[in-house]
Amino acid sequence: MIDTLVAHFGDIWPFILIGFGAQMIDGALGMAYGVISSTLLLTMGVPPSRASASVHLAETCTTGVSAISHILHRNVDWRLFAKLIIPGVIGGVTGAYLLSNIDSSVLKPFILTYLALIGIYLIWRGFHLPPKQRDPKWVAPLGLVGGFMDATGGGGWGPIVTSNLLLQGSSPRHTIGTVNTVEFVLTSAVSLTFLIHLGWQNFTTYTIGLLIGGVIAAPLGAMLARHVAPRILFSAVGVILTVTSVFGVAKYLGYIG
Repeated sequence: MIDTLVAHFGDIWPFILIGFGAQMIDGALGMAYGVISSTLLLTMGVPPSRASASVHLAETCTTGVSAISHILHRNVDWRLFAKLIIPGVIGGVTGAYLLSNIDSSVLKPFILTYLALIGIYLIWRGFHLPPKQRDPKWVAPLGLVGGFMDATGGGGWGPIVTSNLLLQGSSPRHTIGTVNTVEFVLTSAVSLTFLIHLGWQNFTTYTIGLLIGGVIAAPLGAMLARHVAPRILFSAVGVILTVTSVFGVAKYLGYIG
């Protein structure tokens, strides 16, 4: 019995560490849980569809808690929420459907390249101050693209939508609160789509490990946000994503054994 438990823990602990690390950063930045988790799962050889499905199912729990917290603290701009929710879900469901019904090996290098570009963008973002506050103009198209790329890449909703809204001058507090609240509905819809097309058998070790690690790290990420400058965190996440994604592409192309 003990040997069996040890064997199971040996299989799951890498995914617990991934969930823990990703949630620590996400708790401090309000983004990057999905992108980091997906990037590391892909570099470990997990198929893109299973990686994205596992990340989204685990993320449904973490974003649910986050959404409730933001609503209670009045951090949600409901007008912005209404503009994001429908295009975001449409993009997410479409991306999940396509990823579930095509050869995942064809998509892998493109997904890793996309994640590397997100990493480079976050590094750039870390060295630039936000613009003056104003109402964002590009919202619905941003939600559509963010939802689609989030589903196909296993993450990206926060980095794409939050960062672009901030660059347009949206209020940081309400942007983070609103985007995180929409993300709960988005991840729920994407997870349901994966369940329908892939089945429960695809939600195993990866999902359980991500859930355990994420739950443990959730309160610690919030503490980290109070002591580390956002600019440093943005740059750190960008470096992590860029390095891991480039490593994954090099491995896929055969440059790394």
